[in-house]
Amino acid sequence: MSIAKVIEIHSEGKTIEAATNAALLEASKTIDEIRSLYIEDIQAIVKDNKVDNYRINAKITFVVKH
Repeated sequence: MSIAKVIEIHSEGKTIEAATNAALLEASKTIDEIRSLYIEDIQAIVKDNKVDNYRINAKITFVVKH
């Protein structure tokens, strides 16, 4: 049996994919055995009437070692 934990992380990037990869990269600096990343919310940041950045709210699931 394994135990999993879920954390929330916020990230930003020029594309949704870049924001997702940035969230995963940052989380993987301190967390091992990440199993999934669920994007809960996506927000487009507008500047001068154009989309400038995307912000995501993601839930990351990882296995806890015991």
